[in-house]
Amino acid sequence: MPQDIEFDLPFPLAVSPDLEGARVRNLAWVQARGLITGGESLDWYRSWDMPRLAAYGFPYARGRELDLCADVMAFFFVFDDQLDGPLGRAPDRVAAVCQGLIDLVRGAPLPAGGDPCAAAFAEVWARSTAGAPAGWVARVAHEWEYYFASQAHEAIGRLRGRPADMEQYLQVRRGIAGTALTASMGERAAGIEVPASVFHSPQLRIMREIAVDVPLMCNDVYSLEKEEARGDVDNLVLVLEHERRCSRQEAIAAAREEVHRRCARFRYLAAEVPAVCGRLGLTSRERAAADMYVEVMCAWMSGYSAWQSETLRYTSAPKVLPSSGPGYFENILGA
Repeated sequence: MPQDIEFDLPFPLAVSPDLEGARVRNLAWVQARGLITGGESLDWYRSWDMPRLAAYGFPYARGRELDLCADVMAFFFVFDDQLDGPLGRAPDRVAAVCQGLIDLVRGAPLPAGGDPCAAAFAEVWARSTAGAPAGWVARVAHEWEYYFASQAHEAIGRLRGRPADMEQYLQVRRGIAGTALTASMGERAAGIEVPASVFHSPQLRIMREIAVDVPLMCNDVYSLEKEEARGDVDNLVLVLEHERRCSRQEAIAAAREEVHRRCARFRYLAAEVPAVCGRLGLTSRERAAADMYVEVMCAWMSGYSAWQSETLRYTSAPKVLPSSGPGYFENILGA
């Protein structure tokens, strides 16, 4: 069973002390916004424990910052599940739905009578950008666009019925996983602004890509059975199995090796960051921001890995929502 696989990421795990408060506030938020109504849908959502993911992935966040992270996580997963049904096999319809969300990022007003997903997204976008640095807002706007636009290409993959090559897989998977967005949310929650000169250094750019890839690759192993049953082919294990013509166990072992190799590279590059900051002449405050940014990425990788090994979202999915039907209890997209 893929859920039995351990990755042993070499990054410390911490948890926000505000977890219990975030649980109460997040549950109230998803219900008030209509993302979750009640009954089976509410029980299923509770079992995911989105606030735990936020508290693990953003352990330095408290109060409103932690709530924002938990609410963004809730939006991600609820929205993702809405595409695990008939809509998710219609790329043109997915593209139309997602274009409406992209328009919100670009400043369009929320349409009257919009669906709960659009309303919830408009709110978290406004909350996350309020008072944020202009450079951060511009970058995150692009990351949201990438996330939404990639959904249609996942739908194309379902129709294709076979995995793409590794390069194409990564282009789609990095988009639909939204893990670049979580790294950016980590910056916001930590209250840091990393100077552009070091943010775009080769070291931190490669490290950020690793922090994007490691969680999605781990997730592909844990969610393999859930995704394969629903015809999702943008999965690392399936790609490796297809490209290398190897067995399932060999593909899982290769996936673990991809993760471990990236983690080793991350640690090697992290050791170079202080010297890079020195050569760039950064102030002590700017160096502290760069150091914290490294911690932000480490926390997200370790936190996501710990959460997905504990949540019932993957281990219980085949029992709760059989693959013969949609991957949700309620259609809230209105599409």
